[in-house]
Amino acid sequence: MLSEDIDRYIELQRAMGLKYRVQASLLRSFAAFSGVNGGPFLYTETALRWAAQGPSAPQRRNRLLTVRRLAKVLHAEDDRHQIPPGDAFGHREDRRPTPHIFTSDELASLLRAAANLLPRGSLRPLTYSTIFALIAATGMRVSEALALIVDDITDDGLMIRETKFRKSRLLPIHDTTRRGLDLYLAARCRLAPVENAVFVSNQGTVLPYSTVNAIFLNLARSIGLRKGPGHRGPRLHDLRHTFAVRSLEKCAGNREAVARHLTALSTYLGHTHVSDTYWYLQATPILLRDIAALSEAFYTGGIHDCIEPTSVQLSSRTSSSGSTGEPTYL
Repeated sequence: MLSEDIDRYIELQRAMGLKYRVQASLLRSFAAFSGVNGGPFLYTETALRWAAQGPSAPQRRNRLLTVRRLAKVLHAEDDRHQIPPGDAFGHREDRRPTPHIFTSDELASLLRAAANLLPRGSLRPLTYSTIFALIAATGMRVSEALALIVDDITDDGLMIRETKFRKSRLLPIHDTTRRGLDLYLAARCRLAPVENAVFVSNQGTVLPYSTVNAIFLNLARSIGLRKGPGHRGPRLHDLRHTFAVRSLEKCAGNREAVARHLTALSTYLGHTHVSDTYWYLQATPILLRDIAALSEAFYTGGIHDCIEPTSVQLSSRTSSSGSTGEPTYL
């Protein structure tokens, strides 16, 4: 059975150290589709029909390439499995998606929309408003937030355990962030959840990434930040981008201070190399203004009068949740 082959392939990927969550979900979706529309083997026509259901060109290509990688492995075992062409939905555009840097007003609107989710009076509205606020206030990965367990919340901060690069780190948080978490935990305890995860559903079960991302997209559309499915717009991951950029905006315009700040920011975000942090940085009016001022000072020969060395330490005060840099639960 194709579904059994797919389960075996997923286990192989995870045995090699990959989390393989999104790909596993796609492949199981393909297995279900193939069971109704295909047969016991992987056929090109079935793969193309399934991949074509993706709502956007990048998602259709990703669906096809995910199945194609599986097809290569299965074909090596049994040539009755067919390998679909990799360019059926065009070639990949090697272009970085432009991150959306949230303004404080946009973030406030998102959190208000989350707090108004149905059913009213349940844990659900508080769960999603807390998740989104926590990511915005700390820049942590979505997967890190969803993997938190109650014991990871310590007096010194959040313990982030063996995440993307098999690294653990302690994430200091601001007092306002801690108060927001405590408020959520008190409501969560009244639910008597069946899981030890911090963020749970109304049934007390772990929240999957796909559900959290779908809620974010629906909320973003409801407040006018995104159009319908298939259109580009703010992503859940952009809350992390926003944290990185807003923290840099708070840094003094001094080369040594910026270097120290980026090193601290890289550690805080859980990056292996500081160069990985550069990917998160995006030009904003504040940064461009500072660059223009320094460039003009350098051109006129007064750059040393323009900036002063400053000792900068990164804390969770450098957040995206407002112009003051104070992360708050709105």
